[in-house]
Amino acid sequence: MTAATIGAMTADEMIDLCKRHSIYEWSAQSAINPIPVAKAKGVYFWQPDGKRFIDFNSQLMCVNIGHGDERVIEAIKRQADTLPYANPFMATEVRARLGQVLSEITPGNINRFFFTLGGAEANENAIKAARLYTGRHKLIARYRSYHGATAGAMTLTGDPRRWANEPGISGVLRVFDPYQYRCNFCKLAGSCTLDCLNHVEEVIMYEGPNTIAAIFVESVTGTNGIIVPPDGYMQGLRSLCDKYGILLVCDEVMSGFGRTGEWFAVDHWKVVPDLISMAKGLTSAYLPLGALGMKEEIAEAFHSKVFAGGLTYNSHPMSCATALATIDVYKQDNLIENARKMGEVLKREMAKLIEKHPSIGEARSIGLFGIVELVRNRKTKEPMAPFNGTSPEMTKLAAFFRENGLYTFVRWNNFFTNPPLCITEEQLMEGLDIIDRGLEITDQGVTG
Repeated sequence: MTAATIGAMTADEMIDLCKRHSIYEWSAQSAINPIPVAKAKGVYFWQPDGKRFIDFNSQLMCVNIGHGDERVIEAIKRQADTLPYANPFMATEVRARLGQVLSEITPGNINRFFFTLGGAEANENAIKAARLYTGRHKLIARYRSYHGATAGAMTLTGDPRRWANEPGISGVLRVFDPYQYRCNFCKLAGSCTLDCLNHVEEVIMYEGPNTIAAIFVESVTGTNGIIVPPDGYMQGLRSLCDKYGILLVCDEVMSGFGRTGEWFAVDHWKVVPDLISMAKGLTSAYLPLGALGMKEEIAEAFHSKVFAGGLTYNSHPMSCATALATIDVYKQDNLIENARKMGEVLKREMAKLIEKHPSIGEARSIGLFGIVELVRNRKTKEPMAPFNGTSPEMTKLAAFFRENGLYTFVRWNNFFTNPPLCITEEQLMEGLDIIDRGLEITDQGVTG
């Protein structure tokens, strides 16, 4: 195929060749039914036949600035004309500028960055950095978590995608989450007691504080439920880590870069982690890039000690240029402020849908990072589909969204509300109208 023929495929041809010659992720290949995508702009994308979708998930919670921003595209072109690649032992202008810009927007004294091509690689190198810096081996992570599909990141991951990849790396321990809607710690108390922090400390005590290198958390849990921690939780983790000399690692791969209405989700609680991983919104996924940010004192430890990590595409000039342009767009278009503003609209409208639709158990969101959890019975909180499973109602809901031009993730008994940060109130209402009509399907599954 020549470059001249690209864009000439029909939807059926596109799907047929993709299925014939490529492997799709997290799926039995016989079950794959991909949406063919020909172009995208703003909060929308189109099939080759012209059918339009509103992107209510920013693809993989990553196209934060919206599709097809010409400022970023032009920056990519300029860099391609100037310097498409330099190996990671070299210095480039875009690498120099990006490190400086990131040091200005990351929390506290996080001033040094190890660049990768994605979030999983950033978390892999966080594992290395934590173990090398502390001289300890064990790592604490949570059950409702996802940190990536590479060996170490997958072992940190709590959700069922981990199971088929076990056994993984050694030394990973797991604790429960601050999941208020289904909390086992304070469900009898009637309100949040933050007893989940006592649980974390108990695990630390039984495992030996001097053996634990780091606690890994998504500042706001992503694909496992958009679990927003109660106030005091992140501060409590920071205190526990300080008490026992454990590093706090915040995975901001999904929640970073304005998604929650702050540069990073951890900023909501004025907590400074020791290490912070990022990707996705860093370039708005226009090109691959991830990074691991380190506090200055951790980075200084590698002044004379070897940092045992390396990647051919570390600090790739094309990706660095993309990140610089993307960060400029966040600033120029006030996208973080818009995420806060539209996040309030999302909360307001979801409250109306909760009143109308008995199948909604809870709608959780912070900024434009949201999820709707569906149940058969609000009193018992019986989920509309089982953990790691589906149901006829959820299958029909997913089909309804697709038929009516709304793209988002439908997973277990949840669906997500994560549109690009450039979305307007009118566009938000367009997506919510489709959701409103679709929920009539799951309302029929309510039993009490």
